[in-house]
Formats: sequence, C-alpha cells, structure tokens
Amino acid sequence: MPAVRKRAEASVEGAVSRPGATRGPAAGFLASGLGVALFSSAVFGLSGSFAKALLETGWTPGAAVTARLTGAAIILAVPAVPALRGRWNQLKDNWLTILLFGLIGVAACQLFYFNAVARLSVGVALLLEYLAPVIIVLWLWAASRRRPRPLTIAGTLFSLGGLILVLDLTGAVKIDFVGVLWGIAAAVCLAIYFFITAKENDTLPPIVLASGGLMVGAAVMWLAAATGLLPMAFSTADTKLGPWVTPWWVSLGGLIVLATVLAYVSGIVAARALGSKVASFVSLTEVLFAVIWAWLLLGELPGPIQLLGGVLIVGGVVLVRVDELRGSRAAAAAAGGSVSESAATPAPLDHANDVEPVP
Repeated sequence: MPAVRKRAEASVEGAVSRPGATRGPAAGFLASGLGVALFSSAVFGLSGSFAKALLETGWTPGAAVTARLTGAAIILAVPAVPALRGRWNQLKDNWLTILLFGLIGVAACQLFYFNAVARLSVGVALLLEYLAPVIIVLWLWAASRRRPRPLTIAGTLFSLGGLILVLDLTGAVKIDFVGVLWGIAAAVCLAIYFFITAKENDTLPPIVLASGGLMVGAAVMWLAAATGLLPMAFSTADTKLGPWVTPWWVSLGGLIVLATVLAYVSGIVAARALGSKVASFVSLTEVLFAVIWAWLLLGELPGPIQLLGGVLIVGGVVLVRVDELRGSRAAAAAAGGSVSESAATPAPLDHANDVEPVP
C-alpha cells in the first residue's frame, strides 16, 4: 500500500485526515489510522476460518472462492461506480492492471490459499503465503546477480529458518506437503502481483481497482467451473464456528462482508491515513489475528515450534521491508531529492499498494 494518494475521495479523506475533528481517545486512535489498519488486519484474518468452516461441510475451495469474489464484487460495485465520477475511460486506460490484479492477485492467490487451508491449519497456510517478499529477494538476487544488503540477507535467512520450523519436519505435527505446495504457490502469486504493481498508478481509484479485480476474478472462476477445469461443490449443511453451530450462510456472509468488503475498504482508508508503507507494516499483524481466530473458531493452534517459526518469518519480512525502505530513501538523498516517503523511488519491496491481494 504506497504513499498517501491525492486521488482519495473527499469523503474518505475527511474521515481520516482531520484527527482534530474527532473527540476522545478512541476516536483519536481511529482517526490516526492505526486503529483502522489493525481492524483491517483483524477482518482479513477471518477469511481462513470462515473458509475452512465451509470446506469442512463439503464446499470445494473453488466454490468458496467463487462465492466470496462474486458477493464482494457486487457489494463493492456500489461505491465504485460513484468513485469513477463518470470517468469511464479510466477503466479502459487501466484494463491490463485490473485484469492482472483479478487473475493473479485475486483469483489465483485466493484459490491457492484456500486449497492450502483445506489441508493445513489456517496459520501455517498464511505463513507460507507471507514468504512472498523472500521469493522476491531471491528472484532479484538470481536475476541481477547483485547481492542484497546485509539486513535483507538477514531477513531472508530469518524467514527461511522460520519456514523450516513451521514445517516442523521432525515434530509430532504432521504436515501435508501438497498443502505446503499450495501455500507456496499462493506466495508466488503474491510475489508476481508485487512485481506487476511495482509502479505507482494514481489514475485509478483503489475502490475501483478492488471492485474491478474482484469482478475479473469471479468471472474467471465461473468460466473455469463451466468448462470443468475447476471442481465446484456447495453445501447447505450447518457450519461450526467455535461453540456455535450456524447456518452455512453465516460463514459465507462473514467471508464476503467481513473478510473481504470491510477488509478492503478499511485497508484503503488505513493506507491513506498512515501512508501505504507504514500501513503495509501494520498489515503483518494479519498473521497474528488469523492464528487467534483459527484458535477461537476452529480450535486450531500451531505447536510451539511452528509459532516460533511464524515469529521468524514475520520478523524476517519486517527486516526486508525496513532495509528496502532505508535503501530507497538513501538513494533519493544521494540524488539530491527529498527523503520523504512520497519522493523516494520505490524498490520492488519498498512499494506496497492501496489494494493488496486478499488471502
């Protein structure tokens, strides 16, 4: 999620840029953007739990992803249309960005993640996906043959060491290696998405990109199902969330409304309030929230070794991001430019996006 965008709609800007207009500590916390960013991470973290509740009753990963994308695309189209303000040419000018975001950042990334969730615990599946920055570092190292800076190397080693602990190869926890491959595939999709969007694009409102990407993703999923490429099975059996047995539509509604619509919108608001790079750091708390939700709603909790591995993975990603941010600011300063967030030339990991792919 990159630097605060000038293209923010007035209503959103008013909500996040006038902290003095709010009253009380709670309101000030939300107005600062930090509360909104944490809320966004919390609801994003629900997706794995809601999806797994459906998968355990007979839904296929493809069906869960398709229903999620279709419902969220319809709901987000409501604010997306007025956000365009009649400038429909923006869709034509950015059709490739929307298409790639829908194909890779939405459809493929979520389908692979849900396939991983079907075979692994929610926390382990999400941690595997969070290896995307490490994949980017290794790819750039191999392609450019330029050794990364020491802090990036340290972060990469931390994350790879954390991966070994998460897999817990010699422990009592049995890991499904097909599920691991699905999780790594989701990480690869996330890495590709970051490369695709490495250049800032201020011509398309992020709510429009989110809605358009979800529509593309839903269309791809329905097409794959219609051609028989994607198994599609739904179930109306009750789902179990924590101590509660609920109708299937409760889990599906939570997956669509909470873990997708509210997650996207609050993430965009947080990016504009905090600045995209800071918001992307806060978004790392999604792993923590996902583990907590899976524990409360599914009774899943990674073992101590896996939790330690998770800490190393997230810590490694933080080191990589910090090093990239420092590197871009140093380059801007050496060139005589401002070292501010908006002036720094974004590196592949330094740049984040107002609209991140949802796990």
